[in-house]
Amino acid sequence: MKKLTLTLMVLLLSAAVFAGGQSEGSADDTLKIACLLPGPANDGGWNTLMYNSLKHQEEVYGAEIAFTERTPASDYEEIFRGYAEAGFDVIFGHGFEFGEPATKIAEMYPDVTFIINSTNISQGPNLGSFLVYDFESGFAQGAIAATVSKSGIVGFVGGIEIPPIVNQAAGFVAGAKYVNPDIEVKSILTGSFDDIAKAKEVALSMISEGADVLVGDADEASHGVFEAAEENSVYVIGCSTDLYETAPDYRDIILTSVTEDMAKGHELIVKGILDGTFTAKNYLVGFESGAVALAPYREMESVFSAEQLAAIDEVIEGLKSGSIELAQ
Repeated sequence: MKKLTLTLMVLLLSAAVFAGGQSEGSADDTLKIACLLPGPANDGGWNTLMYNSLKHQEEVYGAEIAFTERTPASDYEEIFRGYAEAGFDVIFGHGFEFGEPATKIAEMYPDVTFIINSTNISQGPNLGSFLVYDFESGFAQGAIAATVSKSGIVGFVGGIEIPPIVNQAAGFVAGAKYVNPDIEVKSILTGSFDDIAKAKEVALSMISEGADVLVGDADEASHGVFEAAEENSVYVIGCSTDLYETAPDYRDIILTSVTEDMAKGHELIVKGILDGTFTAKNYLVGFESGAVALAPYREMESVFSAEQLAAIDEVIEGLKSGSIELAQ
């Protein structure tokens, strides 16, 4: 009964999400793409990144799209199964945590392609993964933070202790120390992606101890970091999305963002699925691929000296070329 209920729920959700974007006369062979999100699609960070990718695939391939927000961990398998039963061709799990249940369900539906973001798992013939080089992204953020910091103290506020967050935090520390071996780096994971108050509390604590540049890598909870920084005139560096666009209320403190063009990476994967060249493997992207980049400094460019801008450019070019060797 539970399986039937969840399957019907997915079918109804698919229709509701899709109703406004697809013409009534769409063909039966229209590509159908679904996704399980761990949080809200409008969080301005990790989940928004995947939502934007879905919209991109809709535009590029004419795909029907559907998604489940704030997906309960207890229902991962049932919702994966529900989308497969509903006829979806490609199903994304947006996060490391979806990997294990996807391996079970993928075996049951060999004609459906499953892609899990932010992990390196794979299982032939139909389960692959998409992974942004989180350590490298964090390294860039740490290098920028250390370059700009006047106090010599910078901070990283993460969410749940899972590999993508842990790796990004480690990269942040490494990048800051690469620029300034004597810098003090504060790094705390709050254990939550939606507890805004907790993230703000941690950020305020870091600020009280002298941190003048912060990174919030906690999905929706990152807004607590932004609030704390705004109230204390402390700079922030964005994760995943361009905060200037996704969190416009904080533009006066956003130095830049390390952005992830997940849509571009997913487009290539979907193309392979459509033309039959898809391989069940891990697809890893970083600065070298162009899928990871720095957002424009815009009006914040005046915060940096010419020497600082040149130093940051040198770090980014070093990451692209591999001349900076990352020991993760």
